[in-house]
Amino acid sequence: MPLITRRRVTAERMMVARVELEPGFTLASHCHENEQIVIVLHGKCRFGLGTPGTPEHRELVVGAGEVLVLPANLPHSCVALEATTILDLFSPPSERTGVDACPAPEAASATKVAPARGAT
Repeated sequence: MPLITRRRVTAERMMVARVELEPGFTLASHCHENEQIVIVLHGKCRFGLGTPGTPEHRELVVGAGEVLVLPANLPHSCVALEATTILDLFSPPSERTGVDACPAPEAASATKVAPARGAT
């Protein structure tokens, strides 16, 4: 994918990826069986959450120091609004994260977590 570089570390039950995104990087809506935690270290991205074109779809901007928790099978997309560094945590690990389409489950929803006090 253009405008992206990744470094992955994969263990038996978890995968961590350091992801560098250039402004304008766009990842189309997709979903996967993995749970995903997105930690934005620096920069800012706009995430689409839920199936596009449905009343449940919403957009959320996540910036430096914030965390987004994506449950398994929740459709989501991403646009880098500026140069951004992310730590992505996936469980279980998979080579297919971020590319497989699937239907949206009814109960899944994302959670944005505020930065921790005193975090650097």
